[in-house]
Amino acid sequence: MCVLFNLKNLESLDLSENNFNFSKIPSRFGSFAGLKYLNLSNSVFSGQIPVELSQLTRLETIDLSSVFSFGRRSLRLENPNLAILVQNLTKSLSNCELSGPLDDSLQKLQSLSVIHLALNNLRAPVPDFFENFKNLTVMNLGSCNLLGTFPNKILQLQKLQILDLALNKNLYGSLPDFPINGSLTSLVVSFTKFSGGIPESIGNLKNLSRIELFNSNFMGQLPKSIQNLTQLGLSGIIPSAHFQDLENLVSVDLRFNGFIGSIPSSLFTLQKLQQIQLSNNNFEGLLPNFTNSSLSSLDTLDLSSNKLEGEIPRSIFELRNLNILLLSSNNLSGTIRTIDFQDRLSNLSTLDLSFNNLSITTSNNITLVNHLPKFTTLKLASCNLTNFPNLRNQSRLINLDLSNNKIEGNIPNWIWEDGNGGLSYVNLSHNRLTGLEEPYNFRDLYVLDLHSNYLTGVFPILPQTAAFIDYSNNLFNSSLPESIGRNLWFAYVFSVSNNALNGVIPQTICNAPYLTILDLSNNQLNGSIPQCLIESGTSLGVLNLGNNSLRCQIEGTLPCMCGLNTLDLHGNLLEGKIPESLVNCTMLELHGSVVCGQNHQNKWPKLQILDIAHNSFSGTVPPDFFGQWGAMMTDENGQSNKLIRFSVLKLSEFYYQDSVTLTVKGLELELVKILTLFTSIDISSNHFSGEIPSTIGQLKALYLLNIPHNEFTGSIPPSIRNLIRLESLDMSLPTE
Repeated sequence: MCVLFNLKNLESLDLSENNFNFSKIPSRFGSFAGLKYLNLSNSVFSGQIPVELSQLTRLETIDLSSVFSFGRRSLRLENPNLAILVQNLTKSLSNCELSGPLDDSLQKLQSLSVIHLALNNLRAPVPDFFENFKNLTVMNLGSCNLLGTFPNKILQLQKLQILDLALNKNLYGSLPDFPINGSLTSLVVSFTKFSGGIPESIGNLKNLSRIELFNSNFMGQLPKSIQNLTQLGLSGIIPSAHFQDLENLVSVDLRFNGFIGSIPSSLFTLQKLQQIQLSNNNFEGLLPNFTNSSLSSLDTLDLSSNKLEGEIPRSIFELRNLNILLLSSNNLSGTIRTIDFQDRLSNLSTLDLSFNNLSITTSNNITLVNHLPKFTTLKLASCNLTNFPNLRNQSRLINLDLSNNKIEGNIPNWIWEDGNGGLSYVNLSHNRLTGLEEPYNFRDLYVLDLHSNYLTGVFPILPQTAAFIDYSNNLFNSSLPESIGRNLWFAYVFSVSNNALNGVIPQTICNAPYLTILDLSNNQLNGSIPQCLIESGTSLGVLNLGNNSLRCQIEGTLPCMCGLNTLDLHGNLLEGKIPESLVNCTMLELHGSVVCGQNHQNKWPKLQILDIAHNSFSGTVPPDFFGQWGAMMTDENGQSNKLIRFSVLKLSEFYYQDSVTLTVKGLELELVKILTLFTSIDISSNHFSGEIPSTIGQLKALYLLNIPHNEFTGSIPPSIRNLIRLESLDMSLPTE
């Protein structure tokens, strides 16, 4: 590199995408007096950024970013700090890897034209002083963990061409009135909390070619002035009532917003349009007909999760180039015949018509099979199916969802052969299935969901490759196979709750190394809880063994890094002491009977429901018993529609939904969907004595308090008046 420093007149230097093996940035870069462009991104430099870079007074662009993080071996900006580094840079600032709020010294750089700070962790609002940067043409602050409200006037800067604020999930804002003849060509605010309507003045942006509002909170009617934006053509385009002049439009993506009104019929006249993605909005009315369907270039049509109604236009079945058709979760009606697909939609690979008012009629005519599209994804949930559609020879099938139908009888064994071994997702839940046709071979399934059917008899073989297995709410009445752990080698979720399973819990279940959720509740299992199951609590997030016939003491020590969020052992015949090691499970949110000795710290800040009723606990309740349960002390700021749930398979739609049975005024109530605001304490029917601690008044978010049938003495503590959310209080005396 020494030879490089002989080039005294160098104006542009790009050393990006190299590997300098964590060496320091040479201070001699400061000798390039005429340098205007310096790019050292992704070159594996480390250590303090040299102060000599601040001497490059003609520098317009500096890029020190990295897509990798090497901890202590990454670049640092400490001494000098950002203020010193940029004090002489009067031209521009782009792509500096920073953290923390932007320094006020930046407001001196009002000649700045490019700000590129994407993929940082600023954790701060965007400073208002950027509104004064009259020469600003590019601002890229994508994925910077921005907070607060974005300054509106930045969007009105006359020279601003590109603004990218995507992936800032805590950034609020709205679209202002845009200036006449504004320069904006690209506006990206996807995955933010921008909200409000689209102003009519958007039509002033004659050069706008890209606008992305995906997964924000925009709503209201779409402006007619969009017809003035004749340059729109690549992605994320806003639809309007008039599309005739947008002949170059290629893609429309407005998913996850709150737009209302009907979908403009003129949208379906554009022959170059390849993608229409309007899912998760509030569009209503009828689906428009396509004109000249055979000439359409449409590849993707996603109108799912809206309020569309009426029949599916026949013209959709004439879209020869259509590859993805998603119409699920609307109010569409009518009858779809499998024969409608015969020799049509030959390129269709993904079809989802789930959760409408549709009826699908199938034919058992074997000659139709080879004329159907070769699906990779087929979802017909809640389509009034009464038998399996004839999907033999579907050699490309990967995902199949026939849940929430009325399919009866056995699951045909040919279904497991679909996809030529590539079938990975099968959901047949909520049907009327009674058995599995033998012989069957699950092959390489990743998800198998058979819950809520009438499957009976011997517990079936488990798919050895699956990560998600749900056999719950059926009629299986045998014991669990002794080799069960070997078949759960890749499983994250295993649920067989609400069956009639008997026998003991096999010790081999502890051989499932990745198991995160295990639900064996509401069966007839007996014997003891395997000690290895208690001691493997590092990986387990949910352990539900409630409502069985398990006996004996709880053996084993819960690990120091206990990961349990849910522990439910209620409705068994357990005896002895509860393990003191339960205090290690600091992440508990919901569980059954749990208590620890007063000499141990009971820190469960997320605890919302405590039920230790109908045991033989005795002694006094320690004064600090209630003082460490933070979730019962504070309100959740009105987020009452959020449910306690344990997310699994983060790249999928699956989660485990907790449920709990509570006793209110002598009545048992089962809560399947539990509001985050719901909190309760039930210590009834024990032998607690002494006074009720006044610290109970700290639990201001408590909804239900049951303490009857104990041996408390003294008066009711005055602090109970602080329980302003209390809806049910039972302090009944024990019966004679």
